[in-house]
Amino acid sequence: MPETTVYDLVVIGGGPAGYVAAIRAGQLGKKVACIEQERAGGTCLNWGCIPSKALLKSAELYARMKKAEAYGLSVQGLSFDFAKIMERSRGVADQMAKGVEFLFRKYKVDYFIGRGQVTVPGMVEITAGEHKGRFFKTGRVLLATGCKPRQLPGLPVDGERIMTSREALVPRAKPPASVAIIGAGAIGVEFAYFLNTFGSKVTLIEVLPQVVPVEDEEVARLLHRSFEKQGIAIHTGTKAENFKVGKKSVTLDLVKGDQREALEVETVIVAVGVVANLEGALSPKVKLDLDRGFIKVDENYQSNVKGIYAAGDIIGPPWLAHVAMFRAVNAVNGMFGHGSPHHEKNSPGCTYCQPQIASIGLTEQAAKEKGVAYKVGKFPFIAAGKAVAAADSEGFVKVLADPQTGEILGAHIIGAEATELISEYSLAMTLEATIDEVHATIHPHPTLGEAVMEAAAAASGEAIHI
Repeated sequence: MPETTVYDLVVIGGGPAGYVAAIRAGQLGKKVACIEQERAGGTCLNWGCIPSKALLKSAELYARMKKAEAYGLSVQGLSFDFAKIMERSRGVADQMAKGVEFLFRKYKVDYFIGRGQVTVPGMVEITAGEHKGRFFKTGRVLLATGCKPRQLPGLPVDGERIMTSREALVPRAKPPASVAIIGAGAIGVEFAYFLNTFGSKVTLIEVLPQVVPVEDEEVARLLHRSFEKQGIAIHTGTKAENFKVGKKSVTLDLVKGDQREALEVETVIVAVGVVANLEGALSPKVKLDLDRGFIKVDENYQSNVKGIYAAGDIIGPPWLAHVAMFRAVNAVNGMFGHGSPHHEKNSPGCTYCQPQIASIGLTEQAAKEKGVAYKVGKFPFIAAGKAVAAADSEGFVKVLADPQTGEILGAHIIGAEATELISEYSLAMTLEATIDEVHATIHPHPTLGEAVMEAAAAASGEAIHI
């Protein structure tokens, strides 16, 4: 008979939701196992959030060094080693994965590389990998298998001519001479910025009317203009059709209304969203209620089958690592009686190209569509002393508030360090703070954070520096 171990919780998936859930259960003194098919950290840490941000930092530094004269500096012989840039990103991912593995040991989490499958409620089997054939008996299973990149029908990924975000992060000696990026969401615009900075001729294609379609229209317009100034060709409201993959290039048609334009590129990156990843995680004996492939859960993060829970991207949007972590902690706290679990209400979204984008809550167009009354406060970075001193004056902070109560309905930032600045509005919305309270909070000078305060003040016509 195969070896069977008894656990309080078995987590299938070791990404942001899975490893956080396992660690939280370990903190609570529970006997817990985490099964991850590749490495601790999952897609986000190994092939997504972390390595891509390492690449973007290299691009940011390189772009800034090319403009050194603006700071009174002289740089000669500036060049880059693309292979080393890619290698550095892998090193960063490796370091962070080791950190998660250390935390597993610290909190006594049993960690297995392999593919986990719920064979029947209360029983998990490792069906692939060096531990294949091991069975775990458990009172609770948490499915945290996340998502995988969506592929275009009839356009198989080969890692050379056709890639998703994962293949685009594999180390290589040089960037593609030309690339078409299908999809101008966060992933698409981040790769567009990175590859354009290092010399690729980038064509960014989006079927919807604006880049970063989930963002505020003003933010999208500014990013569009900024990218075009950087040399990126942008086609919005455009479909990519008629792909022909050759040995050295890919040809395709850009279709906008009645117009059709041919394009030939070395590589295509498909960044058109994600799909649920439950492959191999459930035996035919386990029937979970799904919605478009995502697991339906109740207020306790439990599926329709008692004892089987789910958290992270696998339960549906928003597909964000920080939301996955939030869900995981709340799922574990709830299942072990540590308070009532919460579900996300307002979750910030971040895009790490330059200029950066960060947002939370309602966009102005969403408020109009829902018939929500609002007033707007907006403050440009060109009026912020720290931004001008740092030569980072592109962009603005925009806040939407209830005209009667001043409660914050949404906030949108485009510009330097936007992804750091958004946390103030995130906290304010959690505390149900008003724009007046943000305005009344003393912000240090000179900082970029002053723009957050000034935007809040502007909603009441009280901004000083505009």
